[in-house]
Amino acid sequence: MTDTVIAAPPMTTLPVAGGGSFPVRRVYCIGRNYAAHVVEMGHDPDKEPPFFFQKNPDNLDPSGEFPYPSKTSDVHHEAELAVMLKSGGMNIPVEAALDHVFGYALALDMTRRDLQGEAKKLGRPWEIGKAVERSAPVGPVHPVETVGHLDEGRITLEVNGDLRQEGDLNQMIWKVPEMISYLSEYFQLAPGDVILSGTPSGVAPVARGDTMKIAIEKLGSMTVKVV
Repeated sequence: MTDTVIAAPPMTTLPVAGGGSFPVRRVYCIGRNYAAHVVEMGHDPDKEPPFFFQKNPDNLDPSGEFPYPSKTSDVHHEAELAVMLKSGGMNIPVEAALDHVFGYALALDMTRRDLQGEAKKLGRPWEIGKAVERSAPVGPVHPVETVGHLDEGRITLEVNGDLRQEGDLNQMIWKVPEMISYLSEYFQLAPGDVILSGTPSGVAPVARGDTMKIAIEKLGSMTVKVV
C-alpha cells in the first residue's frame, strides 16, 4: 500500500531476450551523430559538439505498431541503436563507460519532422516533434553477455521492402562510451537510463499502412507497422 493521492502510473519495462524485463528511468537521444545524416539535415558535421534531447520513458514501445500521430503530415523514420544502462554516476571516464551498459536493442526515433522544423526555426525545444506517444518502437534488450559491446555492425531500415537507411555503427561521430561520459558531465546517470545513439542518412516520411523493418548486426531485426 502507498499513500499516493492518485493511482501511481505504471513503470515502463522492456522485454529482455532470454527472460526478464528492463525498467526504464530516462531516455536520452543524441542528435546528428552520423556525418551523412548531419549533411542531409543541412549542417556541418565538423563544427558541432554533441547535443541531446529527451523522450519520455513511456514513448518506448515494444508492441510492433506505431500509431500515426496527430497535428502532422510529415512523420519520418530514424533507425537507431538503443543503449541500456545498468549503473550510472557523474563524470564517468570514457574508458570506464562501457562497464555501465546492461545491453542493447533496436529502436526507432519517429519524428514529426514538420513540427520539429518549426521548433528549430523558433529556437524552441524539439519535444513536440520527438516525444509524441509511442514514438520510439523498440525491440527486446540483448544483454552484453550475449551480444558483446556493439562498436560496429551494419544498420538498415526498410519501408515496404525498399531500403531507405544503411550505415554502420562504426560511423557514429560520438561512440557509445563517449556519449555516456559526456552525458554524465551534465546529468546523474542511473540504472534504467536509455540512450538512443543517432541515425544514419536516408530519413524519410512514412504513411499509415507502411511496414518498417530495422536490422542491426547481432540484434536481428524488428518489424513495425504504421497504423
